Amino acid sequence: MVRNQFDLSAAAWRKSSYSNSSGGDCVEVADDAPGLVPVRDSKRPHGPVLVLPAAAWTPFIQGLKNS
Repeated sequence: MVRNQFDLSAAAWRKSSYSNSSGGDCVEVADDAPGLVPVRDSKRPHGPVLVLPAAAWTPFIQGLKNS
């Protein structure tokens, strides 16, 4: 397994429009990582981050919608 470290300390995170204000499923993404889409749980801002290649983002979201 290859592990890469990305400095996301200055990332501008935005909450998904599908997230709700009652603390439900809250997903945030950062837009300022060229070629990558960092994703995290907004309830755990210091927790793990899933970093997807930008080309994998659309199939990832489509897979979520289909499940």
